[in-house]
Amino acid sequence: MPDKPNFILVRDDAPPPAPPPPPPSGGGLLARVLTKVTTAITSAAASLPAAFTHAEPPADIGAPSRPRLVFAVDATASREPAWTAARQVTDALVKALPGELDVALAVHGGSRVHTFTPFTDDARTLRDLAAGVDCHAGMTRLLPILATSLKRQAVRVVIYIGDVFEESLPQGRQLADQMGARGIKLIVLHDTTDRGARRDAEVFWDLAKRTGGCVLPFDATASGRLRDILSAVAVYAVGGEKLLRERRHGLPGAVALLEHLDRRR
Repeated sequence: MPDKPNFILVRDDAPPPAPPPPPPSGGGLLARVLTKVTTAITSAAASLPAAFTHAEPPADIGAPSRPRLVFAVDATASREPAWTAARQVTDALVKALPGELDVALAVHGGSRVHTFTPFTDDARTLRDLAAGVDCHAGMTRLLPILATSLKRQAVRVVIYIGDVFEESLPQGRQLADQMGARGIKLIVLHDTTDRGARRDAEVFWDLAKRTGGCVLPFDATASGRLRDILSAVAVYAVGGEKLLRERRHGLPGAVALLEHLDRRR
């Protein structure tokens, strides 16, 4: 794979670590031990921000001219097949309505959101950004993605591909309620290949329903169906249910999306 530009946006707000204090006068064994301990503690503290800081897209400058969609993916180590399938069809989101929707790619892995790209309406750019993302083992981090999406103007939909929920449910409900009040829909493509993921189906439905969104099944082996669903979600983000119903005869994923949106009522 050719080298990709460094688009991973990770804040580094922590000040540089202070140098270790000089050893007590007189030297000796105790001084050397204290110096080593202090250096080890300082080094460990300096590594913490990298593990817990979450990426965010650049701050808005002026009002966005187009509706926005955040395409979020759980890319922990066990999710490689799902991420591979999603990566192949990212362009469906902006090809459905060229020039009418801006999309950002958000990915969590390694117990943090390591990627949150700028919003773009260019299919090639989105696919190139997706090609540079790898999977990393860790816990899920959907909630920071929802929180960041709430900070951005003109976001209409957050679509998330994942299997399990490992975060604070009360906090998730609070964020979902805020999204609902702002008119930001959460649509979850739930991968239940692992039987353990099925226990979280109700959690995802609860969060999505609070926003006015829905949950659909996800199959990593059916890339064509995934492309159809993403195209339908893009139309929904731009024109809501009205435009989705108008295009349902020529948009294969629209029927499935409308059926699941009807289930929330």
